Amino acid sequence: IMDLKDRFGGLIGQASALFGGGSPDQVQDALIGRLEETREIINKVNTAFQDPALTTFVCVCIPEFLSIYETERLVQELSKFGIDSHNIVVNQVLFPEKDAEELGEWFDSNKDGLQKEAREICSKMMARKRMQDKYIGQCFDLYGDDFHVVLMPLLDHEVRGVDKLKDFSELLINPIDLEE
Repeated sequence: IMDLKDRFGGLIGQASALFGGGSPDQVQDALIGRLEETREIINKVNTAFQDPALTTFVCVCIPEFLSIYETERLVQELSKFGIDSHNIVVNQVLFPEKDAEELGEWFDSNKDGLQKEAREICSKMMARKRMQDKYIGQCFDLYGDDFHVVLMPLLDHEVRGVDKLKDFSELLINPIDLEE
């Protein structure tokens, strides 16, 4: 703080004279006081963030390259500052209880009976599911041993209102069992 005072003292003096804020020393002392108060608050918040009993960050991503990449960057940055982030939620997963191969077998055996538009929709969904499975695999490779990773299904509605929020939280607390 004293370094800031030395570096910006002249600038503060000129600004206080320009705005009629009293003597430069009074303005400078008031600013330094506010900075000290702010630093104390920042230190308290930082201490709370670094205590896993008080704070943990839950990283939320979707199963796509950029989101997984940014989540990894976030985890590394939080780790640098000693902030717990051992929980990852992968959101908007298509049929997390099934893999693309299983769905592909169903599609292959039923596509001839589907209308053209339905085949196109299913084909796009299958491409998305294969892509998601690839990134979900990478997510488990990166975090599976050391993190609690939860797959949340793509819902057909927004999570709005108490009842839908309760349903969503139930999925977080009791996630889909991938071993079934």
